[in-house]
Amino acid sequence: MDPAWLEEVSEFLRIPSVSADPAYAADVRRAGEWVCEFVRRAGGEAELLPTSAQPLAVGEIRASNAADSAPTVLVYGHFDVQPPAPLEQWESPPFEPSVRGEWLYARGVADDKGQLYLLLKAAQLLAADGTLPVNVRVVCDGEEEIGGHSIVDFLEQDERGADACLIFDSTMERRGLPTFGVATRGLLSYVLRVTTGERDLHSGLYGNAAMNAVHALMQTMGGILPRGGRLPEPLREGLAPLTDDERKAWAELRSGEEMLADMGAIPHDERAAQEFHLRTTAEPSVDVNGILGGKPGLRNTTVPVGAQANFTIRLAPGQDVDTIGRAAERLLHEAAPRGAELDLVRDSWAPPGLVAPGAPALRLAADAFERAVGRRPLLVRSGGTLPIMAALADNGIPAVLTGFGLLESNVHSPNERMLIEYFSLGVETSRQLYRAFADLPR
Repeated sequence: MDPAWLEEVSEFLRIPSVSADPAYAADVRRAGEWVCEFVRRAGGEAELLPTSAQPLAVGEIRASNAADSAPTVLVYGHFDVQPPAPLEQWESPPFEPSVRGEWLYARGVADDKGQLYLLLKAAQLLAADGTLPVNVRVVCDGEEEIGGHSIVDFLEQDERGADACLIFDSTMERRGLPTFGVATRGLLSYVLRVTTGERDLHSGLYGNAAMNAVHALMQTMGGILPRGGRLPEPLREGLAPLTDDERKAWAELRSGEEMLADMGAIPHDERAAQEFHLRTTAEPSVDVNGILGGKPGLRNTTVPVGAQANFTIRLAPGQDVDTIGRAAERLLHEAAPRGAELDLVRDSWAPPGLVAPGAPALRLAADAFERAVGRRPLLVRSGGTLPIMAALADNGIPAVLTGFGLLESNVHSPNERMLIEYFSLGVETSRQLYRAFADLPR
């Protein structure tokens, strides 16, 4: 890796842009200004746009020749990072980039500052040579790690659009084997409160006679929980079918047995490992993320009359947020015991995203990766949620979601890291992508 590149990206990584902590709000803004200044140094124009939350860094580096007729490529990334805690588990300070062996360590190096740098640096180098064949629009946010929607709001109001979008915010399956995320799951988040009386009661006097709110909560949640690895049919409506390429790609991914065993997880049921990739990317899922009720940790003998659950529903590609939301709410009310009062609040949501499998941008990008990396990427779905993917699809912008992180990059964990050799490889691949996208249909 060029020492000048190392110092440049390290400058970016030293900014503690933790969006989840208001104490770092000025640093999040400073990271956005760093992106804008980088675009300006590359010969482009950029500004930091205020939003209702964190600002957006918006800019453009024009094509070296015939910019008015050249395709436009949108580059998205985020300049906010996860909190570094627990600090005691870091082998070097999280915001002091450190080279150890073949890795560069720092918070945000793989998610997503280091990966965003690859795309920015490639555009800068091509522009400096007078060979940038596309217009590069940069739109980056500082709230991806807290589920912000400013980038989605921007795209909804943006009239310029783009011919394709590049997002480096993902991982390879393993060294040398890149992947393209052709779909992301959506998300519905709820808070459910159950009330079953006016006050807690003595369990010896009223147990099994007065309704217990924790029991009622468990019964209510049973209306949407999976059985045999599948959610109730109303929650499976609209599933987009898998392509042959996607199914073939599973054979080259780590097996479900490995994925579960490596995390020390107990399989949900006897078919969970065999169906791992299907269940985590192409099917919806429900998870209860937390429960409150009674007096946890205390020895007591009461019948509680209040209980709460926080739960999420992951929507598979093809599903509609409102359709699945209404179905879930109906199933919960139907499952609740008569007399229990439910207070059900949907507190956040994001639709699933799906890239058309035949999109020219995917083919051109796969060709570019094959030239630079020596291997054609696998087309896979992601089990996670990235709100921008649906917004791009709604605006007719095909997205290439990929990246140069690895499963062992410790994303969201202490000692986050990225292979040093992948900085040079990532920049070269980005250059190949920009050159390939000169042939995008307009």
